[in-house]
Amino acid sequence: MILRMLRQSWRRNPRRKLLSIATVFLAASLLSALMLVSIDIGDQMAREMKSYGANILMLPAEQAALPSLGDGEDNPLAGQSSLDESELPNIMDIFWRNNIAGFAPLLSGEVKLDDGLAVKVVGTFFDKRLTVPDEDDYHTGQRTISPFWHVQGEWPDDEKDEALAGSALARAHGWRAGMELTVGGAPLRIAGLLTSGGEEEDALVVPLRLAQQWLDMPGKIQAVRVSALTVPENDLSKRALRDPDSLDAETYDLWYCTAYVSSIAHQLEEAVSGSIARPIWQVAASEGVIIEKIQSLLIMATCAALLAAAMGIASLMTSVLMERSREIGLMKALGAHDWQASLLFYAEAILGSLAGGLLGCLAGWGLARVIGWQLFDEPLRFSWIVAPCVLLISVFIAVAGTWFPARRIARLYPVEVLHGRA
Repeated sequence: MILRMLRQSWRRNPRRKLLSIATVFLAASLLSALMLVSIDIGDQMAREMKSYGANILMLPAEQAALPSLGDGEDNPLAGQSSLDESELPNIMDIFWRNNIAGFAPLLSGEVKLDDGLAVKVVGTFFDKRLTVPDEDDYHTGQRTISPFWHVQGEWPDDEKDEALAGSALARAHGWRAGMELTVGGAPLRIAGLLTSGGEEEDALVVPLRLAQQWLDMPGKIQAVRVSALTVPENDLSKRALRDPDSLDAETYDLWYCTAYVSSIAHQLEEAVSGSIARPIWQVAASEGVIIEKIQSLLIMATCAALLAAAMGIASLMTSVLMERSREIGLMKALGAHDWQASLLFYAEAILGSLAGGLLGCLAGWGLARVIGWQLFDEPLRFSWIVAPCVLLISVFIAVAGTWFPARRIARLYPVEVLHGRA
């Protein structure tokens, strides 16, 4: 009986049914798009925010033992301890290796050019090819972790005697891209001029092997900057950062297997002997705060869309109730119970919500791809968990919107409706 009445209802008033489907369709489209964006926004924003630079700094444990003295001349251990360059591939052998966007070692000191000028040099990787486990062609260096470096000219080749001259240093001595200096009787070509906003602007940035040769520190480095994709910190990660040994086994495993900046730093310390890894909190904290605010904004927009859809369906179903009051009165006069009359309205709303929800999922996926292309130059991934969630929520808002009209059905008296007094 209910099925027959549903068929007749859809045949008799298709425009109103299509309007109901359209209402759910719009809400489901926005909902599915926002859910897809929310699911992928963390990784995408983390990648985008790598333009802020590395978020972990690895130092020799001896040098980091006196953090209050800084890393400069006031620290008596500065320059007296080092890490082994040979252990750098171990960074790509940790549990969260796929979250390591890149890294670059550092070695600094002072050298004299052949013309007698003493300059600060910084040895590093620019775009160095390394042999790491399960990677056939792995490259890393400053081009990966320091996208904010602006180079006027060309990036140096790690295998050639080339360098970047800091913009302040070049300006002071009239250097320009393409000219050659002489160090130890060998020519050194300035491939480009560097603007970084940091201390590199007052230095000559060279391939690591040249700095090791000039400073007589073969195979040694002083620090490593690491850029890692992380999730926002919470109370667990902060507690683990203070004292990992205070965590019980289950909590420790949860922290260790979550991509917190603190857990990745801890794993880096385990991978490189004699090192201590410190999160660069100015970068790590800003990433977490921005991502959390964006996700909160998406949640608020989603709730507003759901509320608007539920109100639209309630208004629509109320008008349907007024139009079909005689039909409902006749059903009751023939012996139908209140729940049976209400069930007819709920069934119509649920069928419309399922149709609108399915179409909304497809439209939302397309909208999410457009958002991904516009914001991140690549489409956002589709997560299948979104489809059942959107359908369930679509049914929920349809039922919620039908609840008030269904309550009015129970108050209708057949005799008043059939005589036109209701």
